[in-house]
Amino acid sequence: MKMLFHSADSRGHANHGWLDSFHSFSFANYQNSERTNFGVLRVLNDDSVQGGMGFGAHPHRDMEIISIPLEGALEHKDSTGTTGVIQKGEIQVMSAGTGVQHSEYNHNSDKTVKFLQIWVFPRKLGVEPRGEQISIQSTEIRNEFQQILSPNQNDAGVWIHQDAWFSLAKFDKGNSKEYKIHKEGNGVYAFVIEGSAKIAGQMLNRRDGFGIWEIDKFEVEATENAEILLMEVPMNLPEYLK
Repeated sequence: MKMLFHSADSRGHANHGWLDSFHSFSFANYQNSERTNFGVLRVLNDDSVQGGMGFGAHPHRDMEIISIPLEGALEHKDSTGTTGVIQKGEIQVMSAGTGVQHSEYNHNSDKTVKFLQIWVFPRKLGVEPRGEQISIQSTEIRNEFQQILSPNQNDAGVWIHQDAWFSLAKFDKGNSKEYKIHKEGNGVYAFVIEGSAKIAGQMLNRRDGFGIWEIDKFEVEATENAEILLMEVPMNLPEYLK
């Protein structure tokens, strides 16, 4: 079993006024050779965007981009013709593939939008760009692992071009459950959105991150009411990156 711990205050930070962003891994002007990625998990940004502001149209390619609003509403538009508003209780994925232009704005002029933006390397290059957005509220069960992303089109949650599984754990204080790795060679990066928890014996507080791999199962216990995002991803990079 291997582990790593990233405290909330060790993350990269950039405050642009309209955008306040914390980076769990190297991103933009924050570069840390020891925190480039966790397996195929490339980016985990904890973003807050002021009312009426946002990211203008910009390009992406060959990346799976996942957005999870935590507060407020995020407006999205891309060159595939997809437009929409993502709110808390929803998840959106965009497979950039051969190339896509997209923009993201705070849908409201008077409220801050807070969201996680996550990038995952796909298993192969050059897929057809696509997008998907769903509500995950209807499948929420407290004190269980709620799957919100997988590699399978017919499974719970959205799907991406990678052998990855994301789960939300909304646990009441004192509740615990064993998490089992879906595929050999995968690891899990856990991010505590709210509250505190003990994962495989490691104590985690709000916005702490914890990676664990070379293990087939581990225990998650809420030490207070907690919301935790578990991102299970392959630890080996795809051949095109080697």
